[in-house]
Amino acid sequence: MDVLTQKRSKLQTLTWLGLPLVAVVGWWYPLLGFLLFGCMIGAVAVAFFRGRHWCDWMCPRGAFFDVILGKISPKSRIPSLFRHTGLRVFMIVIIFSVIGTQFYFHWGNAEQIGLALVRVLTVTTVIGILLGLIYHPRVWCHICPMGTLAHWLSEGKRPLTLQEGCAECGRCAAVCPMQLEPHQYRADGIVRDNDCIKCASCIAACPKKILVFADYDRKAA
Repeated sequence: MDVLTQKRSKLQTLTWLGLPLVAVVGWWYPLLGFLLFGCMIGAVAVAFFRGRHWCDWMCPRGAFFDVILGKISPKSRIPSLFRHTGLRVFMIVIIFSVIGTQFYFHWGNAEQIGLALVRVLTVTTVIGILLGLIYHPRVWCHICPMGTLAHWLSEGKRPLTLQEGCAECGRCAAVCPMQLEPHQYRADGIVRDNDCIKCASCIAACPKKILVFADYDRKAA
């Protein structure tokens, strides 16, 4: 196993434990639900500088999908519906409306608000698991509200670039947890898909070693 993938695997092995900590233990200790805000803020903050990198190993649920769900998922092709902007916007509206409503009705009661956040995390995780068992571990990551916000904020942030020599073997696409296809950007030299989570799996798998992350603004200048 490549050094990059080894490091990623070790980090995910630690961070995925944060999911059951909140989604399971949180039912008895509701205040743990407020940790959800840490993930929400982290996803957006990191996106300003490194794109969707938070969704790689820093997100406990994303790590869980790779480390645990990935072992039993059929890993089939993710339907294009889950990449549609309309569905992504719909999910943002639904999730934030639910959270906002719970805040309104339980304002001043920290435990009830925390429990509401635990419920949201639990329900969405169950949906993510079901989708993973049907299609692919990372289906939910394409419609996750925070992932979508990070997607929109990731334009030009440390993009994956392709140097000359791409053989279009498809190995990069085969290992991408988001099912992106870097080799399709061979002519342009830059992967212009903001759903790249900067995991470096494709870099490790490329036999030509021509993939690298770069600062697009500096490169363009």
